[in-house]
Amino acid sequence: MTPDSELPDWPGQRLGLPESGPRSVARIGRRLAAIAIDWGIAVIISVAFFDYDPLATLAVFVGMQILFTVVVNASVGHLLLGMRVVPMAGGLLGVWRPVVRAALIALVLPAVFWNVDQRGLHDRAAGTILLRR
Repeated sequence: MTPDSELPDWPGQRLGLPESGPRSVARIGRRLAAIAIDWGIAVIISVAFFDYDPLATLAVFVGMQILFTVVVNASVGHLLLGMRVVPMAGGLLGVWRPVVRAALIALVLPAVFWNVDQRGLHDRAAGTILLRR
């Protein structure tokens, strides 16, 4: 465990990211609002086309996460709230990162355990970070 004196002043500081503004780590409020937007869209689609089947709702949610993150590096909720998913190592996001990230978000627990940089287990497994645009 790191002593308190070595903890960063803000999420992303030890990664060289700014405290606020563009390229800063997206904070929990935005993240929760974005996932609520994404889940709401999945529910609407599920109600309209799948008789609100719980597995269909989850499948729509995961499918949207993968599709939008592959195409525009952000889910609909992320886009609306000014966030994007980027690979930690730079370069292209590719397809495997959004697939791993979405699958782990669907399990819920990996998304709620994060480190001092507010990177959840899903982001760490995929080698990504959620930043403000």
